[in-house]
Amino acid sequence: MRTCEEPRPPNGQSPIALAAGQSEYGFAEKVVEGMFIVVNSITIKIHSKAFHASFELWQLQGYSVNPNWQQSDLRLTRITDPQRGEVLTFKELTWQTLRIEADATDNGDQDPITTPLRLITNQGRIQISLKRRTKDCNVVASKLMFLLDDLLWVLTDSQLKAMMKYAESLSEAMEKSAQQRKSLAPESVQVSEFGCCAQQSWAQPFGASPNATSIGQYFDKHDMKESSYHLLISRLDLHICDDSHARESGALKHGMLGGAIQLTFRRMAFDYYPFHRAGDACKHWVRYSEAMETRGQWAKKLVSEFQSKMEKL
Repeated sequence: MRTCEEPRPPNGQSPIALAAGQSEYGFAEKVVEGMFIVVNSITIKIHSKAFHASFELWQLQGYSVNPNWQQSDLRLTRITDPQRGEVLTFKELTWQTLRIEADATDNGDQDPITTPLRLITNQGRIQISLKRRTKDCNVVASKLMFLLDDLLWVLTDSQLKAMMKYAESLSEAMEKSAQQRKSLAPESVQVSEFGCCAQQSWAQPFGASPNATSIGQYFDKHDMKESSYHLLISRLDLHICDDSHARESGALKHGMLGGAIQLTFRRMAFDYYPFHRAGDACKHWVRYSEAMETRGQWAKKLVSEFQSKMEKL
């Protein structure tokens, strides 16, 4: 893989549907989704103008699951609501070992002497939820959960500085990609809202059956209101060691080392909602609490003040 200076256009229609000669979510999509994939080892190499990285996975497995993240009948791994014209699918990826390594490139803007970043983790898993339109298989919303068990990471100060520079080099490309996603998000939101309103308006005149009502309720229970990305680490032991003094003065030969700091995090979680608009409700968030109500009122107040200032200008 190689980072792009300018984001590529969206992928468009599903290649599986096009190869099968269909434009809607149908039999071909269901067959591919039902596959159980096992890969002994996989290596992913990423090249950037400032650094290059590699991801190595061992004993990778990918399979469909039900909304409770359990393997079951394949018919229970998808929820289709004809009223909305949308379908929910659930996937899980597991692995035994993950190795991540990153180093500066020769023509990058990094320091001449850099220490490669290395991280080795034990087993983990990724839970993927997708909401797509049945008419063209385009993804309306997605939810990605990255789950790790105990993690030990030893970092030197030079590695920490290098990691910050790597993140800085990617920030520009990520910002452009985020702007592209946000520019395309309103269309998806409008379609989703239209489908919801259509269901409510059609239900009464035509008298929706109890089965259709139960499907709609089941769909609502597991629906993704907006795209989100999540990282959950059960326990993280982070050791940061100072090696600058030993590297510069040769103190390592005399058995002298710099200082160190150890940080331990339990149940550390990161939640990212890239399309969430200021002032919108947060009740559908994964870790929603009543304390967020105060934050919501504060955000709405700031938005209203900003809008009033813009109207005056």
